[in-house]
Amino acid sequence: MTSPKRNKMQTKIKPALALYQPDIAGNTGTLLRLSACMGTQLHIIAPAGFRTDDRNLKRAGMDYLSLAQLTKHDDFAAFEEWRKTQARRLILLTTKASNSYIDFEYKNSDILMLGRESSGVPDKVAQTADERIIIPMNEEARSINMAITGAMVLGEALRQTNSF
Repeated sequence: MTSPKRNKMQTKIKPALALYQPDIAGNTGTLLRLSACMGTQLHIIAPAGFRTDDRNLKRAGMDYLSLAQLTKHDDFAAFEEWRKTQARRLILLTTKASNSYIDFEYKNSDILMLGRESSGVPDKVAQTADERIIIPMNEEARSINMAITGAMVLGEALRQTNSF
């Protein structure tokens, strides 16, 4: 695990994003840029479907890598151990939930976890979540792009916690 980079925007704990074994570098780069712009943490839980060295993340995150508060976790067990020491609530964004992300009450210490683009998270990981939320959508649709989902929910969490 690497330590998150600190910058001037981080003055208080804000809702954060966690990507569980992301498959697509472009989505990760988009969320890396979003997190850098919003002054929030981004956690990447390995293994990813692409190389997560600084060179690849710099390409995916363009010139925002230096602004990012990025932490890479070797696996879910390492992430869980860190999360528990920080007393952070884990909120799983999933299509297998009934609680709308709009009706949910966020806290500054929340970590919003997104699963793999190809398969979400395994049941064992889902069971560790403190809460599960969904973006209501057209019943015929399968899912929303991970980066868009992360942006929508992080935006609502930041709005509710006055963290913009």
